[in-house]
Amino acid sequence: MILVTGATGLSGSIVVQEFARQNAPVRALVRNPDKARKLHGLPGVEVVEGDMLRPETLTAALRGVERVLMISSPRERMVETQCTFIDAAKAAGVPHIVKYSGKESGVGFDPDSFIGTHEHLQIERHLEASGLAWTHLRPSQFMEFYLPGTLTGVDPHRRELRMSIGDSRLAPVAIGDVAKVAVALLNSDGHEGRAYDMTGPEALTMKEVVEHISAATGTAFRHVELPLEDKLRECEEAGMPEPSIRILRELFAERGRRPESEVRLETHRTFGVRPTTFAEFARGHAAAFLGQAGGDGRW
Repeated sequence: MILVTGATGLSGSIVVQEFARQNAPVRALVRNPDKARKLHGLPGVEVVEGDMLRPETLTAALRGVERVLMISSPRERMVETQCTFIDAAKAAGVPHIVKYSGKESGVGFDPDSFIGTHEHLQIERHLEASGLAWTHLRPSQFMEFYLPGTLTGVDPHRRELRMSIGDSRLAPVAIGDVAKVAVALLNSDGHEGRAYDMTGPEALTMKEVVEHISAATGTAFRHVELPLEDKLRECEEAGMPEPSIRILRELFAERGRRPESEVRLETHRTFGVRPTTFAEFARGHAAAFLGQAGGDGRW
């Protein structure tokens, strides 16, 4: 049995849906069953309730599990949550954990100095020292973060993408691509002790991002470059929690120091997944960019 944690989050839910699309059985761990309604009834999906921070609630979820894709929210005590879960999985006899990590693939950040990557690195080190078989799956920024409903997405009413990274080039990846890799990885052998970085197929400026959105929607969008403090104030007023504001501040500052993202497609090639371009992503989400369907961002 394969277990996916954080199954109601943005990444986790797309991964679980990919399992169902491929008719591959999977168990989905959810903390709040009310948020798991769209998972019920998917073919081959078993939904189990449990809290990664409370090992006593994980007995049913971990029973008979051979591999785990470990995902949790980046804002809710992520290090404590994932390290506690690793220890619980080991005690339950789970042999292999795949960590859905986040080390800004393709950007070149120093993981020891940037808090957003440092926390993932702490968890990776705990997993590697646990004695369990481990694999790290490290996607870059998601294309989905540009959708309305996310605090880094477009404003469908103003037709604007309001950011603070100048002419930096990012190489965002579609979560659907990551989900396909995750299903293939979890259903095959030989990945122990390996780390797989993933980016999208292009490094784009924000101007190029909005050009793709404009072409896909037939509506003119524009990039508005905001002073950093103004962007952070917008995010704070929109409800972004303080820890995420702090990470975003460091992220934008690091973009200024390292403006060029590398494109890394080795993982796509290894697992036979064709990289989704941003133009394709924009066409597939044109209605959402126009505000006709909601985004699905979560902080």
